[in-house]
Amino acid sequence: MNKLELQKRANEVRKGIVTAVHGAKAGHPGGSLSAADLFTYLYFEEMNIDPKNPKWEDRDRFVLSKGHTAPGLYSALAHRGYFPVEDLPTLRHLGSYLQGHPCMQETPGVDMSSGSLGQGLSVAAGMALGLKMAEKDSRVYCLCGDGEIQEGQIWEAAMFAGFRKLDNLVVVVDNNGLQIDGKIEDVCSPYPIDKKFEAFNFHVININGNDMEEIDAAFKEARATKGMPTCIIMKTVKGKGVSFMENNAGWHGKAPNDEEYAIAMADLEKIGEELGGAN
Repeated sequence: MNKLELQKRANEVRKGIVTAVHGAKAGHPGGSLSAADLFTYLYFEEMNIDPKNPKWEDRDRFVLSKGHTAPGLYSALAHRGYFPVEDLPTLRHLGSYLQGHPCMQETPGVDMSSGSLGQGLSVAAGMALGLKMAEKDSRVYCLCGDGEIQEGQIWEAAMFAGFRKLDNLVVVVDNNGLQIDGKIEDVCSPYPIDKKFEAFNFHVININGNDMEEIDAAFKEARATKGMPTCIIMKTVKGKGVSFMENNAGWHGKAPNDEEYAIAMADLEKIGEELGGAN
């Protein structure tokens, strides 16, 4: 899939995020939107998966360590064919299989239940080691938040992954700069993120995480890296694509009302029209 097609897919994923959170009247749109390009690239380009066989033993695995951005994962899964896009507005509803945090028992395509911040990378590292021990070629991808990496367990897992030379593991940090209480540098600065992961024996790549060409190049570089895990630190815009949500910490964890929903969808429709006219 070329860059333009991926951009169009990502815009549809963003529409799904906004629709889901609006339908739930709750949820986390900001970090879902910042990572929408990453979700799209993983599920439409990078990962070896089969939506018709979600539990396929030889598939690549994805762990959403920042589990509150489930709307982004769900939208990507739905658009990839794991379940109907029409089900996205049932997010967080009683009896829905699309709850506020991912559940591997209920939701097709979810490889790990998550949401307790800091824990996902430990699971991903364990998966990667297990696949190596089983002599499988499958790869493991883990998305962490830049606020989440303030958690100590992240660095225990990083130390383990680097020590075990888990070159089938790619950690992605969504560096949108904002967490629920404000700027990450004001709450408890994790900077410099790249130097920290390098100290734990990771190959580190810094990119613009809202640019498909840079995302593509980074994952190709990660696949070519042997003998150590890779960390891709992607600088992103929280709330990307929705005018009033962009770079606004207030949209970390609340839903748009009907009027805001209409504005958000109009913003995304305009982006879609611009992409449709692109060469």
